[in-house]
Amino acid sequence: MLALASGLIALRYLPSIPAFEWVLLVLVAGLLLLSMRVYPVGLFLLGLCWACVQGQSALDDRLSPALDGRTLWVEGRVVGLPQQADGVVRFEVRDAYSRHGPLPNTLRLGWYGGPSVNSGERWRLAVTLKRPKGLLNPQGFDYQAWLLAKRIGATGTIKDGQLLAPARYAWRDGVRQQLLRSDANGRAPWLAALVMGDGSGLSTEDWKLLQATGTVHLLVISGQHIGLFAGLIYGLVAMLARYGLWPRRLPWLPWACGLAFAAALGYGLLAGFEVPVQRACVMLGLVLIWRLRFRHMGPWLPFLLALNAVLIVEPLASLRPGFWLSFAAVAVLIFTFSARLGPWSWQAAWLRPQGLIALGLFPMLWILGLPISLSGPLANLVAVPWISVLVLPAALLGTLMLPVPWLGQGLLWLAGGLLNGLIAGLELLAGMLSPWLPATVPTSLWMLSALGALILLLPAGMVLRPLGWPLVLLAVFAPRTLIPYGQVEVLQLDVGQGLAIILRTRHHTLLYDAGPKVRDFDQGQRVVVPALQSMGVATLDVMLLSHADSDHAGGAQAVDQSMKVKRVVSGDVPLLPEILEAQPCINGERWEWDGVAFSLWQWSGATDGNQRSCVLQVDASGERLLLTGDIDIEAERALLDSPLAVATHWLQAPHHGSRTSSSMAFLKRLSPSAVLISRGHGNAFGHPHPQVLARYAALGMTILDSAERGAIRFRLGAFGAAQSQRDQRRFWRD
Repeated sequence: MLALASGLIALRYLPSIPAFEWVLLVLVAGLLLLSMRVYPVGLFLLGLCWACVQGQSALDDRLSPALDGRTLWVEGRVVGLPQQADGVVRFEVRDAYSRHGPLPNTLRLGWYGGPSVNSGERWRLAVTLKRPKGLLNPQGFDYQAWLLAKRIGATGTIKDGQLLAPARYAWRDGVRQQLLRSDANGRAPWLAALVMGDGSGLSTEDWKLLQATGTVHLLVISGQHIGLFAGLIYGLVAMLARYGLWPRRLPWLPWACGLAFAAALGYGLLAGFEVPVQRACVMLGLVLIWRLRFRHMGPWLPFLLALNAVLIVEPLASLRPGFWLSFAAVAVLIFTFSARLGPWSWQAAWLRPQGLIALGLFPMLWILGLPISLSGPLANLVAVPWISVLVLPAALLGTLMLPVPWLGQGLLWLAGGLLNGLIAGLELLAGMLSPWLPATVPTSLWMLSALGALILLLPAGMVLRPLGWPLVLLAVFAPRTLIPYGQVEVLQLDVGQGLAIILRTRHHTLLYDAGPKVRDFDQGQRVVVPALQSMGVATLDVMLLSHADSDHAGGAQAVDQSMKVKRVVSGDVPLLPEILEAQPCINGERWEWDGVAFSLWQWSGATDGNQRSCVLQVDASGERLLLTGDIDIEAERALLDSPLAVATHWLQAPHHGSRTSSSMAFLKRLSPSAVLISRGHGNAFGHPHPQVLARYAALGMTILDSAERGAIRFRLGAFGAAQSQRDQRRFWRD
């Protein structure tokens, strides 16, 4: 079973899906090895073969390149629960049809300012469709992998729409609407998340609170909720049997297992039966079968059966972080609770699991690039029983009793009040301890730290246990890569249509622009802050905002709130929030860090924000980088009369490569070897302009485009080549 699971999981590490002939050869080899009773290798190959078939099937279901970026009339049925936040309605459409050609089976669409959309409705929509694409940054969320794992073949923005047919059999949406209209002490959106798995009603601040306290799993339908509800039913039958109240003609154990599984399926249907719920139901079913017939074979049997069952049904599940976290949590509990010489007291059984799970999941969160909640063990110590024993039963019973208004509404009001008490405690904890994102380290150091966590999970008295803590603490005191004197590590982040570049010398860090903020999408919070933390940066010496446009300065407040910023400089101070306490860009200012020279320039004759961009030149051992913000041709002409108009090796494309920038005179004077373009894929501005790209090509410049290559990193002063995030090939990345 381990070999089969390994073959299925190996899919996520493939740079590309092998051709059909190679997959067929792997299948034949696997069957031949099985016939020779070489079971581990044979099952590994069969698992890999099945995973490749499913992976290729998902790739083939993506939008045709010929339709990428086109606006089409599409007909389809709304599935799942539509989400509405900040004036945007987001939902999925299945069985979509267009006369222009075949479409993927599932589309994920957004409708800005759109009307209310309900599950089960059939719509005719004018949609600008795009192939799955996402930002790609070190330790960042891989949106493209997430879309593939959900088998979403295209995303799109709706321009117009017509309702063709009302919803049919959309009972889940009806229940959700009743929940959201209920008087639940102001916590109706939280109850909708808890009961239905619909977190669209939670605000950004709500999610930040849950992440900071490590309690996101409590508001997302997970194995814990499914297991708890099934456990309540199982425990009720067992209690009735113990006190002689269960009918003697009915054997209590099979009935307890059957009713518990039926309850889990019912809860799963209410929650939409998404992949995490399916995974939980499969695991629960196997555990109940093990309890009935195979208990003598140990608890690892149902675990491995569930692992393989989930991967066989959906091999792409391994692309989602939730898959790793849920199975890792169960594995930690099995490892720590089984094979003990004696039972724990009830106090230990309550106190120890949260600490052990936090310790056991720490390496997994670290390698996945997810923040680690320092207050999580303490928060879950109270939150888990509070939700499990008090809030969830009241919320579920209240939902079932909604046809009896006074009873259902009363129970929901009680559940909301209990949530208010819990949330007050979580806010207190979140204010005391912020989440921690360990710095990225070599794989060898991570493996040593993970080994330390495993050693600490061993029973007390084991000889090796004292070695655990020093190994785990490698995460805290991991040796930081020292940048040589006279060099700068440059990282242009992939922030979409915006700009954010991190420059790090041996002892100093500068951030040039902070990424865009559009509605609730703050790339400063989502991309820039995690990138800085993964580099081990706790303090910014300078945050230089070229100008005040939201695509350059939108994420500045998030950065300022998340870490200490010693100095903020901008070319457009009056238009920035006062809380940033920005200082004006001083033309001609120079300073030196660790043998690296920094120089500022701003056009005194600027008439708009773009022209006022604060330009930064970095000189490391004679290799130069010029960061230009959004200056246009007129500002470029003025810059040619400044001391910065010298040979430059690396150039950040002015104004994302717009038609009004990158003049031939400017490019010839600087004669850069490479140009950095930061822009959003398929952006509405048409950046970079074809004429500008032609100029770059005519001068033999290497084009490093974030939309095509993701985050781009190079070492200024080392005279080496740049590396991009997309150089790390994965089969789902174009």
